[in-house]
Amino acid sequence: MFKAIILLRRREDMSHDDFKQWWLVDHSKKAATLPRVRKIVFNLAEDDSAYDGVSELWFDSKEDFEAAYSTEIGVSVAADSLEHLSARERMFVVENDIV
Repeated sequence: MFKAIILLRRREDMSHDDFKQWWLVDHSKKAATLPRVRKIVFNLAEDDSAYDGVSELWFDSKEDFEAAYSTEIGVSVAADSLEHLSARERMFVVENDIV
């Protein structure tokens, strides 16, 4: 299983509440339609962190991830993110379950 972690910082002109509404209500509906996505978790920061949220997206492979974001839906999801964010850091990781 392939996992992408994406660290998000909202645009400077967005309040925390505006970001929360956009990300958890509006954007999440778009992200949920990504082809071949297996699981999505949005982690909202509730303190004064360097980032406002962390997305976790699971796919069967990196190829499935890349293919999903090359579709019309994927391009739309990415454009929606970039329109609402001042920073987006992506990491591709291998999960190691401990407990």
